[in-house]
Amino acid sequence: MNARKGFFRRVRASLRGWGGVGAMAVVCAVALASALLLPLTQTHGDTDGAAGLGGQGVANGSQARADGCEDSEAQKQTLSPSGADGETIDAIKARTGAKRKLIVGVDQNSYHWGYRNPNNKDAELEGFDIDLVHRIAQDILGDPNAVQFKAIPTSQRITAIQDGRVDMVVRTMTINCDRLDQVAFSAPYFKTGQTVLAPKSSSITGYDKSLAGKKICTASGSTAYAKLDADRKAGKLVSSADIDHNVPNQLDCLVRLQLGEVDAVITDGALAASQAAQDPTVALKGSAFTTEYYGVAMKKDADDLVRRVNQILVGYRANGWQASYDKWLSATLGEDATPSKPPAPQYLRKS
Repeated sequence: MNARKGFFRRVRASLRGWGGVGAMAVVCAVALASALLLPLTQTHGDTDGAAGLGGQGVANGSQARADGCEDSEAQKQTLSPSGADGETIDAIKARTGAKRKLIVGVDQNSYHWGYRNPNNKDAELEGFDIDLVHRIAQDILGDPNAVQFKAIPTSQRITAIQDGRVDMVVRTMTINCDRLDQVAFSAPYFKTGQTVLAPKSSSITGYDKSLAGKKICTASGSTAYAKLDADRKAGKLVSSADIDHNVPNQLDCLVRLQLGEVDAVITDGALAASQAAQDPTVALKGSAFTTEYYGVAMKKDADDLVRRVNQILVGYRANGWQASYDKWLSATLGEDATPSKPPAPQYLRKS
């Protein structure tokens, strides 16, 4: 407790001289990050090819693993849609009373994705990911609010699924080959890419040589850190870039950036845009340098649930996805949703 009090005193001291909006962003970020130290329940309602040091364009290729999996194709490794119940769904439906809910791991501090809005009654969770969760609950349990939300740090998304703490994770989670070894994914529901976030006044221009000697923050267990580590080993990231600044949750990186403890944050462009909307002193630097797809993550053997979610996504992409984008993301990502729309699904996984 004394350590936490000391941290908050350091935060307050660092805020001296900040503008009101920037200061509020830090305070809110610290409060939300601290809240993640406690379990959360609510009954309502963790990469492909690299850009060279001189370029910032989206990389289209990726190196195949020994098993033939390529991150650029990983989003196709899912099961075909089906509306049939099975062992996993039967177990969810068999829950009784107040426990008859879908248990979902989510974020509670990603602005407009999964976050608590203090201006709403009971500060309920809301955002793009939360809309999808309600749609899944409606289909499986007949009630969009039959959900028990659990706040899951970035670094614990996979273990929460494997340990059975949640039925699924809907938390801006990128589909890639390493994760496919550990969990199953739905078809993609969103397209994004890794981006650099830094103060507007910074000399950093993007994912390039301007990162030399800079301290870069990423979330533990994220594709951002994996990308940086691989690129530095391959000589595609300037060797003097300091990538050893890892935090449990992505918003912790924004706090460190605001406190001047790091020089840049690397995360999915969709999340970076939301963070830039929270703090007008920071901005996205350069363009995305990967292409990634978010999916709903579930247990590897939960075949019936994977198929059911894919069936739900077929309808959601046609009726629901655009409305949710317009409501939550158009202000930060632009009115044209085309760059963020998931590709036509392919269902190449057979079992």
